Amino acid sequence: MNDQQTVNILLVDDQPAKLLAYEVILKELGENLMVATSGREALEILLKNEIAIILVDVCMPELDGFELAAMIREHPRFQKTAMIFISAIQVSDIDRLRGYEMGAVDYVPVPVVPEVLRAKIKVFAELYRKTRQLERLNAELEDRVRARTAELERSTAQLVASEQRRSMAIAAGKMGSWDWDRVNGDWMWDEGQYRIFGVDPASFAVTSANIEAMLYPEDRDALRAFTGHFNNGARSYEAEFRINRPDGEQRWCIATAVATTDNDDRVVRVSGVTVDITERKQAEERQSLLTREVDHRAKNALALAQSIVRLTRADSVKTYVSAVEGRISALARVHTILSLSSWQGAEIGKLVQEELAPYAIGRQLQLTGPEVQLQPATAQTLALALHELVTNSAKYGALSVLSGQLSIGWTTVDELLALTWEETGGPAVREPTTRGFGTRSLIASIESQLGGQALFNWRAEGLVCRLVVPMPRKSSLPDLNGKPVALPSETSLQRACG
Repeated sequence: MNDQQTVNILLVDDQPAKLLAYEVILKELGENLMVATSGREALEILLKNEIAIILVDVCMPELDGFELAAMIREHPRFQKTAMIFISAIQVSDIDRLRGYEMGAVDYVPVPVVPEVLRAKIKVFAELYRKTRQLERLNAELEDRVRARTAELERSTAQLVASEQRRSMAIAAGKMGSWDWDRVNGDWMWDEGQYRIFGVDPASFAVTSANIEAMLYPEDRDALRAFTGHFNNGARSYEAEFRINRPDGEQRWCIATAVATTDNDDRVVRVSGVTVDITERKQAEERQSLLTREVDHRAKNALALAQSIVRLTRADSVKTYVSAVEGRISALARVHTILSLSSWQGAEIGKLVQEELAPYAIGRQLQLTGPEVQLQPATAQTLALALHELVTNSAKYGALSVLSGQLSIGWTTVDELLALTWEETGGPAVREPTTRGFGTRSLIASIESQLGGQALFNWRAEGLVCRLVVPMPRKSSLPDLNGKPVALPSETSLQRACG
């Protein structure tokens, strides 16, 4: 409702002449006048319309003005509706008090003074309009407040969700965020920052001195450089550094920082993110180590292949090619086993089976021994030795006939590996007068390269060969450090050889 809208005024009197007189008096106000000749008719009009003012005669049949006022006030919708009583008789103070208790706001005596009645009605009509305008403005204000509150709640929810995503991203990325107030020197760390440094937020005081104390001694200059960097007008900074956690663990980190300036372009705050890059650094070190390892392995493999080619002897080209191919194939098989273990070693049972597999001697072969992990260098040398033994057996020994049997067993004694090769059921054996290339290379590789022993017993019923090699303790890079493997004592070798 605006200032120009008319209001409904209800005139209630049982005498039509009086109603007509009231209409004439109030017509010039320009309001909407509604008439009722009884209390019941007045109630029906009230229920169907929005009434601003009720002008009611006190003395009416059936329902007098007091009774009508009481019934109107009982309805929640009309508890604040203005009611003016008109009385043709002189009312006492008690009647006036009763009228006010019923909800009357004023009394008008008869005869009615037109100017007074118009003035009273005009005041209450304006009051009604202003009240409705105020209610409308309050409703609009409440709507705007609700809309603004809902918008703030949505913004807050989005901010909380964004912060949760940021915290999850920081936690997943092993990151921490921080702020440094350059004016008063205060630091603020989030949970991720405490986690990276391995300290308890409840007990660790975040100060420049405490932070510097946790840095690796060689990297403490990075914190001082960080402070000086922003003193010289820089707006961003990035540095790698190491920290020593309270539990003794060392971690690699990288910090990126940006500055906030005041109106005078002076740095007042520095904010940044710290990332734990320990795993990346370890991966880089492993990659570098692997590169050196591959280079070393490649050189070793090429050196072995070169030795095989240079030292192999044969009566014909065909025999020579066959011998070289067999030895390089043996080397390739053990290389495959070592590659599958990332060059950590080879299990001896697997190694033996792989070297004997090309000869398809499953029924003629018996293997016994515990699970033993061989160092790469030991595995390569032992693979070539097994190749020489099985090649010789396939040509001249037990594996040259279907009735022949081969038993291979191994055990460990005092950090020594003792492997026994025993042939039976083959052609009669005679001890050779001279050693061939295969036998010489076998003995040389076992004794000179591994510091072990190779013993041969040329029994008539079949060859028995016993190989004894050291089993050095496992290290991360046993053949890259340039340290010689400690040789077993003569007593230990004799005990292993039986």
